[in-house]
Amino acid sequence: MALQILTANRLSDGISVWYDVDGRWNESIARAEIARTKDDETRLEAIGKQAFADNLVLDVNLIDVEEANGFIRPLRLRERIRAEGPTIDYVI
Repeated sequence: MALQILTANRLSDGISVWYDVDGRWNESIARAEIARTKDDETRLEAIGKQAFADNLVLDVNLIDVEEANGFIRPLRLRERIRAEGPTIDYVI
C-alpha cells in the first residue's frame, strides 16, 4: 500500500487543506496525517466523508505521497501544485 494523506478544499473559501495529526484541516501539508495501513486509510476516508457531510470541505480525496527526510511530497504533479501554491502570482 502506498502512503496516503487526506486532502480537500475548504468550503468557506476553496483553499486547499490537508487533514492533520491534530485532527484539523490545515493549510500546510507538513503536518498531514499519513495513512500507513489499510485501517488508517479506511479511518481517514470516514473522516473525509463526515467533513463533507458537515459542509466543512469538498473535493475530498486520499492522495498518494512519499515521505523523505521528514517531508511529505505528493506523487502527482497536480497535488504538488496544490501543496506548494499557484504557479503564478496573483495580482489583487
